[in-house]
Amino acid sequence: MPFQSNPPTAEESNRYARMDKFINRLTRLPRFQIRLGKLGRVGEDFVQKRVDILLAVEIVRLSWSRSVDTVILVTGDSDFVPAVEAAKDAGVLVQLWYTRSSIHNELLDAVDEYFPITQELISSVTLL
Repeated sequence: MPFQSNPPTAEESNRYARMDKFINRLTRLPRFQIRLGKLGRVGEDFVQKRVDILLAVEIVRLSWSRSVDTVILVTGDSDFVPAVEAAKDAGVLVQLWYTRSSIHNELLDAVDEYFPITQELISSVTLL
């Protein structure tokens, strides 16, 4: 969730409320889950923490409990390779959607299927 100071500014409160509304709408989608990490501070910058680990653990847990038969991963981060391999070992199909500017070849090699996110794809989705 976005940072809020104590007390939050009007802009921080507005940004937080918009994100909260967005997340609530996502949680109502069928077969869709949200995992939120933590907001950490590195110097003057704020960064997401734990998100990759939360997602990797969820992939492995759902795969080995036979709760899913397909995992669709949107990333380019090779840190997910062990989770992908564990899911595949459990018999799960792993599909990867990625941008060409941020993909690691080791991840491409690990997944079952992969698809680039192109401008044409983005345009077709925003027109729906």
